[in-house]
Amino acid sequence: MPIDESLPFLPVNIAVLTVSDTRDLASDRSGQTLQERIEGAGHRCAAREIVRDEAEAIEAILRRWIADPAIDCVITTGGTGITGRDVTPEAFKRVLEKEIEGFGELFRMLSYRKIGTSTMQSRALGGVAGGTYLFALPGSTGACKDAWDDILVFQLDARHRPCNLVELMPRLQEHLKAA
Repeated sequence: MPIDESLPFLPVNIAVLTVSDTRDLASDRSGQTLQERIEGAGHRCAAREIVRDEAEAIEAILRRWIADPAIDCVITTGGTGITGRDVTPEAFKRVLEKEIEGFGELFRMLSYRKIGTSTMQSRALGGVAGGTYLFALPGSTGACKDAWDDILVFQLDARHRPCNLVELMPRLQEHLKAA
């Protein structure tokens, strides 16, 4: 992916939310993987929490972070499968203003190359709410690595060409200015 080194790097403030009934900070390998990759890329991990697989609890944290001007992006890990306790996409849909369909499609395309047809069980998705980017990833460490290394590290870098999500950040709430 082309990075234009003549442009300045702009760090993004990213919050990480692990959705799990069983993990704590000590056992949260996926959240730790995301935090390490975020910071390793030069961004700031603005917050990191763990929440149970309960749509209302997930929604509450998403709304709090969306309202926080110090958070530009939220990445969740976990709860994107198809079992009864997997409710992260439902919580996302309660807060999203716009879905970024291409994120889920691209994630599953890349994932297919590694895990084959099992990728159809992932309901990974991306979107925007309140000027904040939101990305829901599966709970596996491998899925978090794939989503960060193959998609997000590029789209959250203002130097990525031909375009990136960072350069759109100032325009995410244009609809509010017209009102």
